[in-house]
Amino acid sequence: MTDMDTLCQNLEAIWHEQIPLSKAMTMKIEHFRDHVLTTHADLGPNVNVHGTAFAGSLYAIQALTGWGMMHLQLKLNDLDASIVIANGQIDYAKPVAEDIHVTCSFGEHLEEFEKLKSTGKGRFPLSTKVLLADGTEAGGFSGLYAVRLNR
Repeated sequence: MTDMDTLCQNLEAIWHEQIPLSKAMTMKIEHFRDHVLTTHADLGPNVNVHGTAFAGSLYAIQALTGWGMMHLQLKLNDLDASIVIANGQIDYAKPVAEDIHVTCSFGEHLEEFEKLKSTGKGRFPLSTKVLLADGTEAGGFSGLYAVRLNR
């Protein structure tokens, strides 16, 4: 087992044990490589009365994917910190009538990491996308994740 596998297994355990909704939504990590996190959730437990993904589930899965990306980046940088979503905005572009796949790219946050290391706190803007099986985008989430080092 690689360190990345262990990090991802630990993240899923945190989600499922400390945020029970994530387990009920069947949220899991599909893969994490090249600073891109992809998560998956079955449509069944997240379906609405129209047979498509419930808006609240899409919000929660995307917000947690961004939170998970921040968690992984902190672990990769050997930093122990608390993460909260300071704000979030979502765009429901298309209905999702299939399993839910969300991606989040970390991007360049060197300045934010330097501030975090020097002041003990920082704010990281992260975005996610819901991708359909054919590769089209069904929506997106933009969140600002506030991070405070545990000292």
